[in-house]
Amino acid sequence: MALKRERSASPSALPTVFRSTKIDEQTSSFIGAFSPSLSPKALQQLSEFETATHKIVAWRKRSRQKSLMPDSKILYESGHDDDGEKWAGGRLQNVLNDTQAEGVVVVARWYGGQNIGPIRFTHIENCAKQAIWKWKVASTQLEQEAAGKKQKVDDEAKRKELVRNLQERDFNIFTLRKLLAEKKAKLEDQDVAPPTPQKPQVYDKMTLEALSRVDKARDATIAFILKQIDKVEDELKLVEALEDDPQNLWKDAEDARKEVEEQQKEGKGKEAAQSTPE
Repeated sequence: MALKRERSASPSALPTVFRSTKIDEQTSSFIGAFSPSLSPKALQQLSEFETATHKIVAWRKRSRQKSLMPDSKILYESGHDDDGEKWAGGRLQNVLNDTQAEGVVVVARWYGGQNIGPIRFTHIENCAKQAIWKWKVASTQLEQEAAGKKQKVDDEAKRKELVRNLQERDFNIFTLRKLLAEKKAKLEDQDVAPPTPQKPQVYDKMTLEALSRVDKARDATIAFILKQIDKVEDELKLVEALEDDPQNLWKDAEDARKEVEEQQKEGKGKEAAQSTPE
């Protein structure tokens, strides 16, 4: 019996890390790294930071605790570690807060033995800002790509729906035109002319914009044909009424004429009575 081959484990997705460029100041060097997913300890333990003198870290992540107003305020868990570089962790914490970044930022410093003064804080902040900026640019591009893909899917679904609707409307227009021709033939007492075969319209290769324009044109065509049908039906009703009961129609007209004459006589009699002296 042959043994089944075991499936190889699917490789886990590597956490995304965004790095700044290296800054050198006399005998010191600085490099920043930001990750939206790694833990502070994991980011500090990156292989390229192994020989660093200091690995200053700060973090800002959403808290599991819920705010009393979750729709308007989000709670965060934040903190920092100077790792021997006094006050540097607080600087990184401010950078996270100012940029509204959610994740962990580490700035590694290689100290060469020469003090460089407060400029070190500027380099630490700039490395952190650049790493965070690279993450934001990549996140924005990813969101735009996802939105573009979704738009394409939505547009294609709408395009297919328009194609189906237009094919159905073409059939409806053909049926309505046939009905209009039958009613006109009946009104004019003529034989119905056979409908002209319509060549099916090919919509599959048309763009969404073109399909939308055709859809509006089909709406106008259907509305026009329906008005024509209503007009012919009104004329048919009048003809049928005249054919069904011409005597009654003539009698009604004669009665109306007599009534008008009587009203005119009554009016003249009243005028004569008013003009007679007492």
